[in-house]
Amino acid sequence: MSVTATTAQDMLDRIQSRFGDRISAAHADRGDSTVLVAREALLEVAHFLRNDPDLLLDLLLDVTAVDYIGSTPRFEVVYHLYSVARNHRLRLKVRVPEDDARIASVTPIWCGANWLERETYDMYGIRFDGHPDLRRIYLYEEFQGHPLRKDYPKERRQPLVSREEVDEPQARRQVERDRERYGRWQ
Repeated sequence: MSVTATTAQDMLDRIQSRFGDRISAAHADRGDSTVLVAREALLEVAHFLRNDPDLLLDLLLDVTAVDYIGSTPRFEVVYHLYSVARNHRLRLKVRVPEDDARIASVTPIWCGANWLERETYDMYGIRFDGHPDLRRIYLYEEFQGHPLRKDYPKERRQPLVSREEVDEPQARRQVERDRERYGRWQ
């Protein structure tokens, strides 16, 4: 396995030359390379980052979001990527407006995005289009709101749900999901 020496600036130049105006900003500061991508170009850029032989960003470490309340667009979805073969990392950012808080799922590119995108959906309410199973991962389904949004009231009281109210519908939904996934062979 040959490893090419790619500096952070070389990596950013390669991405910018390939995608041009779909890259809003890029910088390499103190070992952190960051690229800000247009929302519409996310999947194309992600495919390139994973498959380009000089980049090979094959490991998705994290997906999260940042809430810049009062800014337009309000949210920024952040992907942390790493190349096992090349030993370099990249932070990929995509801005998402509050009134259309949705973005394409990268689960088909990095399967590890599945639960990470569910976490971001649960905490921030950003929907991932094309996600195979987008539902809450930490909070119960009756929970109202998304607690990591900066406008979420810290004193808010959530509806109390009895164990019986949660277990029965949840068990029914799981049986339906299993039947969908495995058919009669469950």
